[in-house]
This record gives sequence, C-alpha cells and structure tokens, in this order.
Amino acid sequence: MMTDVDFVVAYCQTLLKVDEFSDYAPNGLQVAGSRPISRIVTGVTACQALLDAAIADDADAVLVHHGLFWKGQDWHPVGILGRRIGTLMRAGVALLAYHLPLDAHPTLGNNVHLGQRLGAINATPTAAGNGLVWRGTLEPARSAADWIPQLTQAFDQTPLHIQAHERKLYQIAWCSGGAPGYLEAAAQLGGIDAYLSGEISEPTTHQARELGVDYFALGHHASERDGIRALGAHLAAKFNLEHQFIDIPNPA
Repeated sequence: MMTDVDFVVAYCQTLLKVDEFSDYAPNGLQVAGSRPISRIVTGVTACQALLDAAIADDADAVLVHHGLFWKGQDWHPVGILGRRIGTLMRAGVALLAYHLPLDAHPTLGNNVHLGQRLGAINATPTAAGNGLVWRGTLEPARSAADWIPQLTQAFDQTPLHIQAHERKLYQIAWCSGGAPGYLEAAAQLGGIDAYLSGEISEPTTHQARELGVDYFALGHHASERDGIRALGAHLAAKFNLEHQFIDIPNPA
C-alpha cells in the first residue's frame, strides 16, 4: 500500500508528542522524497552506509534516530553532509528522524526497550534527566561480575564497567545514548546501585566512585537499536507498509 509521507510525519508528530521536547535536532521530515512510500528502512544513524543499504533495499523512506542535522553544526550541504543529502535526493528517498521523542516514548522508546534488555523489573521513568532517566530492579540482585556476561550477550559487546562499591546490584537506573551527564541526577534518586548509559566521558569515572554508583557504558549505538526498529514496525502495521531494520555495526 502506498502512503503519502506527510501522513506518516503527522502521525508521528502526535504519537511521539514531538512538540513537548526541546531537542538538539529537528524531529520529523529532514529530506523530502519524490514519491509516496510503501517500503521503509530503519536504522540508528543516517550514515552513508545505511543510506546506500536502504536504497539497495528499494526503500522509499529511511527512518532513523540520529538524523543529518544537529544544533551547532555547519548545515551547508557540502562534504559528508552534502554526499548524504545528495544520495537521498538522487534516489528520491525521504529521510525522517526522531531523537528525544523516541527516547522517551513509554512503549516504543529506546529507554523502555533498554530496560527490557537489562532485565529490569518494575521499569518506570523518573523526573531525572528531564524525564529521560528510568529506574528498575534486578531480581535477584547480582554482582557486576555475574551481570557483565548477560549484558555482553544482550548488547553484542562487552560493556565498560566502572566499579564504585562492593555490594550486589539491585536498584538500577539508565538512559540510552550519550547520557553520562545524568549519572549524578540518577544517584540523587536514592538507593541506586548502578547507572547505565551508552557512553562514558572523562569525568564519569570519578563521579561514579564519589557517588558510590557503579557505571556501565553499553555503547551508544547498542543502547539505541530497539526504539527505531519498534517505531518502524509500528508504522508498518499502521500504514500497511513493508519494513526492514538495517543495523550498521558501531562499537561506540
């Protein structure tokens, strides 16, 4: 079934409550296509490899979490940015991107799915990190040494672990993507044994030790594969579209 991309964009605007977010990037249609859509490809980041793979897969639209445009960048369509835009436009393929609204969505979002991969019980969003930090429990509680093999299997790579205490891990908090800056806010929730995110920054090690909260960096990409795949599947069912998730490996 063919669907006008504007219908999909309007639906996502409401579904993801886009207007409620002050984001680092524009959410919605970033590059217009030349035709209605019947097949969408989803992926984490609008890199050249994903765009080439989507076009080879006969996609009419590409749906990503990390789009082409970010605050503070040079938006002139030259270099890498120009090549990516040109690839889409020559093929007549649309690009849609949803960032923070997708992280936060209670059923489709990255954080709810991240909690599922972590095996968290009673996963709920908190007020920390502008509502992007979630918390839950591990039942039974376990040592970091016991948990790391489970995380490695769940995310296809071994997390970086900063140990800050000797107790077992029971109460955990998390935020997908590049969110090491929410560590202190997560600790202030009280009773948190571990905080997990996608990335680590230089101050994170010291903060974790001083706060007494173990820190796990899962990989930015690895922590954000599920939301965009879930959104693509939801849109495919809603609009009777074909859908394919394409994972472009990225250890960071």
